[in-house]
Amino acid sequence: MTEIWHNPRCSKSRQTLALLEERGEALTVRRYLDDAPIEAEIRAALQALGVAPIAIMRKGEAIFKELGLTADTPDDDLIAAMVAHPILIERPIVLKDGKAAMGRPPESVLEIL
Repeated sequence: MTEIWHNPRCSKSRQTLALLEERGEALTVRRYLDDAPIEAEIRAALQALGVAPIAIMRKGEAIFKELGLTADTPDDDLIAAMVAHPILIERPIVLKDGKAAMGRPPESVLEIL
């Protein structure tokens, strides 16, 4: 099963979802702003992506600045911020069979299918 952390207001997220649907992927669409991932899920996604937490954060969000977050903020603090404020998670993230990809550009998720 393929899961997409999706925000329907985001064009890249909509494009990635459409691409997955066109390919006939069996999908779980997780509107992560309404159904926020817990810490363990974020850590698993980071491990599958092979990136540090800052790499999947929306640094332009007002809450990022309000919380005083930077690239030098400890990873555990960045993860805690994403748990508390899922708007900080870059979207979309696609997960399948222990692998993950960012849908930026949307076609990049094809690597894990």
